[in-house]
Amino acid sequence: MEDKVIITVVGKDTVGIIARICTYLADKGVNVLDITQTIVQGFFNMMMIVDINDSKCSFGELQSALEKLGEEIGVQVKAQKEAIFDEMHRI
Repeated sequence: MEDKVIITVVGKDTVGIIARICTYLADKGVNVLDITQTIVQGFFNMMMIVDINDSKCSFGELQSALEKLGEEIGVQVKAQKEAIFDEMHRI
């Protein structure tokens, strides 16, 4: 059974954002299921759906580490469990 998490990344576009995020996730055993990204007038926006079922860390640890990584590379990174994301975005 998949334990899905929605990760969003927003900020000024710079080289290596996707590489840094994906490398961190791979190191933690997180599987990227889907990814989309756009750049609009120099601003980077990415949304990922990942499976943390086989992750080497808890959701809370992953969430905190991604926020810290975002600060290091100058973007805002948020991670939410899919069920919470779905509830927040219901019409």
